[in-house]
Amino acid sequence: MTSDDATTFADLGLGPKILKALSDVGYETPSAIQAETIPHLLEGRDVMGLAQTGTGKTAAFALPILDRLDLSQKTPQALVLAPTRELALQVCEAFERYAAHVKGVHVLPVYGGQGYGVQLSALRRGVHVVVGTPGRIMDHLDKGTLDLTELRFLVLDEADEMLNMGFAEDVETILADTPDDKQVALFSATMPNQIKKLSATYLTDPVEIAIERKTRTADNIRQRYLIVSYPQKVDALTRILEVENFEAMIVFVRTKNETETLAEKLRARGVSATAINGDVPQAVRERTVNQLRDGKLDILVATDVAARGIDVPRITHVVNYDIPTDTEAYVHRIGRTGRAGRSGDAISFITPRERYLLKHIEKATRTTLEQMQLPSVDDVNATRLARFDDNITEALGSPQISFFRDVIGHYVKNNDVPEADVAAALAIVLQGDTPLILEDEPEPQRRPRRDHDDRPDRGGDRGERPRKPRRGSDQPMATYKIQVGKRHRVEPRQIVGAIANEGGLQRHDFGAITIRGDYSLVELPARLPGEAWEKLKQTRISGRLIELSRDYGPSAKAKKRDRD
Repeated sequence: MTSDDATTFADLGLGPKILKALSDVGYETPSAIQAETIPHLLEGRDVMGLAQTGTGKTAAFALPILDRLDLSQKTPQALVLAPTRELALQVCEAFERYAAHVKGVHVLPVYGGQGYGVQLSALRRGVHVVVGTPGRIMDHLDKGTLDLTELRFLVLDEADEMLNMGFAEDVETILADTPDDKQVALFSATMPNQIKKLSATYLTDPVEIAIERKTRTADNIRQRYLIVSYPQKVDALTRILEVENFEAMIVFVRTKNETETLAEKLRARGVSATAINGDVPQAVRERTVNQLRDGKLDILVATDVAARGIDVPRITHVVNYDIPTDTEAYVHRIGRTGRAGRSGDAISFITPRERYLLKHIEKATRTTLEQMQLPSVDDVNATRLARFDDNITEALGSPQISFFRDVIGHYVKNNDVPEADVAAALAIVLQGDTPLILEDEPEPQRRPRRDHDDRPDRGGDRGERPRKPRRGSDQPMATYKIQVGKRHRVEPRQIVGAIANEGGLQRHDFGAITIRGDYSLVELPARLPGEAWEKLKQTRISGRLIELSRDYGPSAKAKKRDRD
């Protein structure tokens, strides 16, 4: 079956409660992956799908699972494995949205960083669907707190990404610990040999479905980019807000914390902005989106997960404050504007080190982005003065103009002051604490270089104090030791993926990675938060606990031995 205008969700065989939920969220026709996959999963067939993020695959497996749940069974019936906590939360939210009219369905997200107590309480009460990352699922299996003996459905979402992050052994262990007669759905963006081997081992006569990657962007969206350093981003965004003629805007950032931080910085500059992310309750999210739709809010700072599904026609601009590393994510972000046949604008901030991402986006979307310049002080002032003129023109048409003309005339008569001076004085009063005209900031003075004799002592063991931040970072780094190395066949990408995911770190938080025989050395922020530290001590790579610890450097003898 293929998806076309004539195909509806009702044609796929879904029940009335699921169809009502789909109608509530505004889904009209199934995507290609949904039209191809749902009928086979409803029939009980195993499925191997080749599909990119953003093609609608979450609904492709969530809808048939919800349709076939036995609500009388209290042990988990469905397990969805996802590579990251963000995706796990996104999938969990989707299940809850689609189950709005299926009373009594319990869905539990299970991921590192969340307290065990919450997860254990939910599992004791009874859960129908578990959505989790392999590491935390393995922890529950090791502790005997997750019962998969009656599992009926298992989904591997973004399987290639899970294997790239070093979860291959965990995934196979979990699969081996589930009933043989379960139904399996595997989704992957690519189909390397490891995925083919996994499918051949754990899927039974699967239906293979491949959906062509769609990365075309709409022709009615003007796409621009600005080369800007990271410290300049807030100022650049503030100036763009001044000069761009926008109605409503979504500003995309990479992390949940950054949504709150940036929204706060914008509010401190007099800009009305609200943040939404994966931690914002659904009711608050819906209220915020309604405010955006009704014109009570104009700027939303959001993550990809939080903004998914937002369809507000008055959004004229999308700003990629942090450029996405995935071209598919770029397409979906800028698709928030230019809705309902209207034109839209997309502006992407690119740091000098991210130019390669710009090239990837242009190549994948077959579009050349237009470079823009940072609005100058003169540009901002010209916009402010034009807006001031417009306000005066609008006020001249007010029915109150006669009353205030008499007020001004009375003042001029009694104080012998020219009318132009009175108008200027009123403008000063209205200006308040924010000057109408922006002043050029003076160039920062360079500090004189110190003589060699004045430089601080650089001696001492390298691990006894944090080293200088590496280029592009604003925090001191230190060396940490993890108990996986060459013998365990780990690669730097697996270390970065696992630590970033479980510890809530970003790629710019990593320095040098040195892989030795039985262990590896990783440069991370010296002031690692206690919460991140505890999560990372429980993190697994290639099935092994990494047992994170600070490394204070080998002795001179040990250094020589390593060199030899």
